[in-house]
Formats: sequence, structure tokens, C-alpha cells
Amino acid sequence: MTEQGDVLTTNRVEYMYKELVVNAIGPEIRVAVLENGTLVEIYIERRDDSHITGNIYKGRIQRVLPGMQAAFVDIGLNQAAFIYVDDILNGQHQNGHTEDFFLTRQTEENGEEEDLPLESEDTESFPAAVERPAYKTPIEELIREGEEILVQVARSPIGTKGARLTTYISLPGRFLVLMPTVDHIGISRRIGDEQERMRLKELVESIRTTPYGYIVRTAGEGISAETIAQEMQFLDNLYEDIQQQYKSAPAPYLLHQELTVTLRSVRDLLAHEADKVTIDAPTVYKSVLSFVNKFMPRLKDSVLLYKGEDPIFDRYNLEVDIQRALRKKVWLKCGGYIVIENTEALVAIDVNTGRFVGKRNFEETILQTNLEAVKEIAYQVRLRNLGGIIIIDFIDMETKANQEKVYNALKESLRKDKAKSNVLAMSDLGLIQMTRKRVVRSLPKMLYEPCFYCDGEGMLLSRETLCNNIYREVVRQASDVGECRFQLKVHPVIAELLLGEKSNLITMLENQINCRIGIYPMPGYHMEQYEILLSK
Repeated sequence: MTEQGDVLTTNRVEYMYKELVVNAIGPEIRVAVLENGTLVEIYIERRDDSHITGNIYKGRIQRVLPGMQAAFVDIGLNQAAFIYVDDILNGQHQNGHTEDFFLTRQTEENGEEEDLPLESEDTESFPAAVERPAYKTPIEELIREGEEILVQVARSPIGTKGARLTTYISLPGRFLVLMPTVDHIGISRRIGDEQERMRLKELVESIRTTPYGYIVRTAGEGISAETIAQEMQFLDNLYEDIQQQYKSAPAPYLLHQELTVTLRSVRDLLAHEADKVTIDAPTVYKSVLSFVNKFMPRLKDSVLLYKGEDPIFDRYNLEVDIQRALRKKVWLKCGGYIVIENTEALVAIDVNTGRFVGKRNFEETILQTNLEAVKEIAYQVRLRNLGGIIIIDFIDMETKANQEKVYNALKESLRKDKAKSNVLAMSDLGLIQMTRKRVVRSLPKMLYEPCFYCDGEGMLLSRETLCNNIYREVVRQASDVGECRFQLKVHPVIAELLLGEKSNLITMLENQINCRIGIYPMPGYHMEQYEILLSK
């Protein structure tokens, strides 16, 4: 551990050994974050459009929607991206060119502290640049169709929703975040020492030469003025390069690409949170080692190459943990369980006592189950990267004091989660409503696709229901024809049922319509698929 790391460790209530495990052999890169050997986060990056958060593009306005105060923007993806009026800088776009790249805003010293728009792992004292004021100028007066625009991806495409864009550019470095569209200096909220916060703020103010905004990240605690100045110059040059590219590049065009998931994890976690990173691919190991030697040379011994014969995720037993994170039902140690359901608009989590009967009174049993469920829910929300609206249905408790215990326990358990969340008090029905910031797809949506059998419904018609539906359809068709023979082509399982347990149904049907019925099993058929043919 570095000297800086030792200082941070002493401020922790409990030491947490954190390790990054990188599986880069194969068609995708997977980065697992382990705390004391337990998988708590998993990041998956594929060679598609699913992970483009942070990328900067020169886009072209496709369509302006005054009724939605939003616009569709072509940034070169298969699916159009969109931008809301609140994410468009006033005065930025004139005659199709970007002439004013920064905007000075008044900031409130007591404003609510928000997460960085693109860096959810660092919470900052920076309300004005993130908390957008309600728009005053209509979007149709700010941008026009066919106009070119400099945008950054604030949220990657999720499902049928295109990428969400913003003109509030953010360029994260190791110690600083450059925010060229605002004139404000913020300090990471995780830096608690007031003298250090004041030193860093005065340092950045004295060094900067442009009206750009900067945020000092958690890793910047204790960093020298020379190091801060070097990174500031690097970020300024990077932004100037993006501006120059914007002037000459055709639209749409990728101007700046964020680091890979591996390098982002190393940059954001290794110095002040993770103790080591283990990588299985030699090429990725070399690139990470080169990155560390350049930006964090003292931590080069923390980067290890995995040389085991077994796949690295098998060595750490992570494949089993990932599969467990995809199940709807999660058992608790006490014998209760939670059920996690992902819907189109929200995530519903239900708590049940299951096999747990308790040892004392009923209220105590419910409270114990709910408190254990709280820890598991916070863990599963973080591991599965669930976002948006989350509704938790706890087991009903009679006393307000117990409801407060569960509510406070949930807020405390969520403190380990870097993604911003907002938790409302428990309702009289025992429901807790919360929101969690969503930037990329959740783990289930990343690894699963809708079932082609049930079209994502999660249910199939029962076999008995299918037999009854076939019965009614044959009767319906028989009323329009004379004496004939029916051929039923069905899935083999349904054929076996109609020829065995439900053979009386076919006998009754033949007597009712006065026709013979032949059953033909079709191995290639969907379970719910059947075909009724007539022959004389």
C-alpha cells in the first residue's frame, strides 16, 4: 500500500480488501470487483454500441421535437441518439458552428451535492454543472434540423432507447475532471479534511489559465501542485484537440473515445480503493502496466498477470456468482427470500418469510427477515446494476419504529454503492420507493434477451389450456365443412398428451363433429404452435 493508501485506510471504519479481476481472453472484457473475496460489481464491455458513455461526437440534428422539448441526433450509430433542452448550452450553436464552448453559472454554496454526470464513482461538491435549471429558451430556438452539434454521451443505449446526449462536456483524468462548459471549482466530497479541501481549491484556482471548470477527484488528495498542473495541461490540450477536430471533421464523427473498461477501472479504483488487479490476457496486461507506469508508477507492483491453467473467473469461482445474480429468487440465510422482477419501466422486489418461522413473536420474525433482506437487496442492486425506479415490497410491520429501522438500514446499506440513489420513506403499505442512477444496461439485460418462446412474458400457455384451445378451434372449423378428416400437427409433448392422458378429449371431439382426427407430432414446432388441416 502507498503512503496515501495508508492514510485513507485509517479513515475507514472497517478495512475492505478490494481486488480487480480482469477476464480479457475471448470476445468480451469482463472486470469483476471483489471485496474481501466477494463479487460486488461486474462490468462487461463488448465490441458494440452498448458502452459508449463518455464518448464525444460531432453530431447532426435529425429532428427537433418541440412538444417533447427534445431532439434526435445522428452520431453515427444504428440508432439515433436524443438530447433534452436542459442539456443544451444557451448560445452554443450559431449558424451550425460551436462558438461559445463555456458558460459561467452562478453556484449556490449550500446546493445539493450531486454525482458527476459521467463518473458515478466520485461524488463532488458541484451542484450547478449537474443540476440543470428548468429550460427557459424553447429547444426550437436553440437548435435546428441539419445543424451540427458537439455532444457527449451521458448514457449509453439501453434497450429500445437511444443514447442520451449532453453538450456539458466532461473529461475525467486521474486527479481532475475538466468541465469546460462551466466556471466552477469543485472538490470530491470524499475528501473530508477541510484544510486539504481549501488547499486543493486554492491550488486549482491559482494554476488554471482558462475559465474552465475543474473537479478534484478523491485520488487528488495530497497530490502536489506540479502533478495537478501537469494533468490540467493534459486535459486542456485534449479538449483543444477535440475543438480542432470538430472544425474539420464531417458529421457524424467520433472525436474522443473513453478508455476501455479495464483502464477506467484501473484509473478510478486501483490507486485509492483496490489493492491489486489481476489480468489473464498478456496484451491487456502490458497495456495496463504501461498505463500504470505512466500515470501511477508507484502502483506497478499491484498489477499481476494470471498464469493459472483454469480460466481466471473459474479460479475465483465468479461464474457461479454471476449465474446466481441472474436468478429471480434469492434465498436469505434466515430461510426467507426475495424475488426480483425486471419490468419495462421499473424493478419490483418482493420480500417473503419463506421457511423462516422465527423463535419469538411474529413481529420480531418479520423485522428480522426484513433487515436481512435489506442487506441482500442493496447487494443485489449493486451487483446487477439495477437502475431507474425500484419498488421494494417489504413484509408488513405493525410498528412505526420497526419501519424506521428497515428504512434506515436500507439507506445505510446503500452507502457502499457509488451510483447515486434516492430512497423515500416506507409507505403505510410497507413499500419503499427508490431511484438509482442508470448509465448502462443492467447485468440481466446485458446477458439475457427476450425468450423467443414466450416473447419475454416469462410464461407459456399450460398444456391443458393448449389442448382445450385446439378442441375449440377444431369445433369452430368443423361447423363450416362437411364430413372430413382432421390432421392436427402439434409439438411432440402436446401430441403425447392428446394420445395419452387427454385421449378422451379427442374421442369426445370425434363424436361431436363426426370426423376422424389424426395426431402428428412436429419436433420443430414451438410448444404453443399447432396447425389444423382438413382432408376429405
